[in-house]
Amino acid sequence: MPTTLYYLLKILWKDFVFIASPHSYFRTFSWTVLEVIPPREIEKGPKLMESIFQGMSGVTTNYNTFDIWTKGMLIQDRFSFELVGDGGQAHFYIRVMKKHRSLIEAQIYAQYPAAEIMEVEDYTKNFPKVAPNRDWDLWGTDFEFTAPPPYPIKTYDKFEEDITGTMIDPIAALVEVIGALPPDQHIWLQYIVEPLPEKWNYDAAHLKILDKLRGREKAPDMGIGGHLLDVLKNVIGAMFKPPEFATPAKKEEQPLEFRLSPLEKDILKSVEENLGRYTYQTKMRFILIGRRETFQKPLVSAFIGAIKQFNDMNYNQVKPQDASKTYGKIFFTKAIGDYRKRKLYRRYRDRNPDGVKVFFSTKELATVFHFPDMNVQSPAVLRVASKMGTAPPNLPIR
Repeated sequence: MPTTLYYLLKILWKDFVFIASPHSYFRTFSWTVLEVIPPREIEKGPKLMESIFQGMSGVTTNYNTFDIWTKGMLIQDRFSFELVGDGGQAHFYIRVMKKHRSLIEAQIYAQYPAAEIMEVEDYTKNFPKVAPNRDWDLWGTDFEFTAPPPYPIKTYDKFEEDITGTMIDPIAALVEVIGALPPDQHIWLQYIVEPLPEKWNYDAAHLKILDKLRGREKAPDMGIGGHLLDVLKNVIGAMFKPPEFATPAKKEEQPLEFRLSPLEKDILKSVEENLGRYTYQTKMRFILIGRRETFQKPLVSAFIGAIKQFNDMNYNQVKPQDASKTYGKIFFTKAIGDYRKRKLYRRYRDRNPDGVKVFFSTKELATVFHFPDMNVQSPAVLRVASKMGTAPPNLPIR
């Protein structure tokens, strides 16, 4: 009983100090929503956004045991980057803790000096608290990886036109779908990101994947019991077989670069580079919400099809998680579908990262969320109308 109760109470106490306690660290969070209007002339593409995510990784903190068990300091500080389509216009929002607002503004202005950043009201408050309802309907899903995290998705350096060398902005396809939205339809794409400490990149599971790609995979340790069982199996098998004489295995003399195919070399290089960057634990979530009488579900296929451009079947892919899709399969399909819709909608509004997650490096995150460059001519993108600058020093003041 004491052992059983210990593990049970440990879980209950963590939940209490993290959520229910009036002195919980989670309750001290104060949030604000910033809208970023990108400048008209962006020539360097997503690489600028990668620098922003690298600068944000400095908020990681190591908590001591006392803070974890008494104040509920169980998580790193989070940010929510959101691409929102509102009746044919694309908006870029960042939900950030107020204590980190100056950090975000400094990082953005450092890379996009002509950008405009405004504090705005949370756009989700313009919609009903509970959906679906009599007037509103929605469809949504969480996203997951098809391969382990060290395998990267298709990053921005792969979006390059072969003849001219011009980069094809991967955000353009998403923006074009948003531009085709009717007035009563809205698309929400959310990335709740949490920076991970550097030791995550050197996790044993990740190093095991690298050893496998390098041809250095170690045989699993069978332990004493496994070895005894192997000896017993060989002894019994030898009683019924003719004697065999083992020949020494030939040592592999060729270097690794000659033993791997060109694709295997590229995969190994990409995984090594991916683990060499800062990583964010990311909740990737999508919702299409609109008036019930004009709800256009085919827009779901169009938008998810645009997201699939980040997939590479030889590396990694993001796909809708089946367990989170807002529909029922066999029995009580409408009731189950509505329940899933309400849960997903509530988690989106609360910026709740529960559920399946993906792990993006700074390069991958910059690929899936960045401000469109100057080659994206879609009218759906709001841009700064004029260039702003500081006042001249000799301006007379009365």
